[in-house]
Amino acid sequence: MKRFVEGADRGQSTLLPECLEDWIDANNPVRVIDAFVDALDLAELGFNGVAPAATGRPAYHPSALLKLYIYGIGCSRAGGWSAKAAATSRLCGC
Repeated sequence: MKRFVEGADRGQSTLLPECLEDWIDANNPVRVIDAFVDALDLAELGFNGVAPAATGRPAYHPSALLKLYIYGIGCSRAGGWSAKAAATSRLCGC
């Protein structure tokens, strides 16, 4: 995913907890959403921006945005600030 804003590596060791994967329970719905969206061919489904632009600021990859959107819908927080709150404060499940 060159020319996209990239998130932290989930396996990268940090101070507390050891890695991001340790924060998310094994049965958290986030894991299902992650696997589901990764299995989709977003270009075939008609998503724009799957191929990054050569100029300008790097964008977020459409799969990352779709994952956040689906998570927000699942937690009944699909709009703006409430989606941000769901993404940052609800690591243990919906």
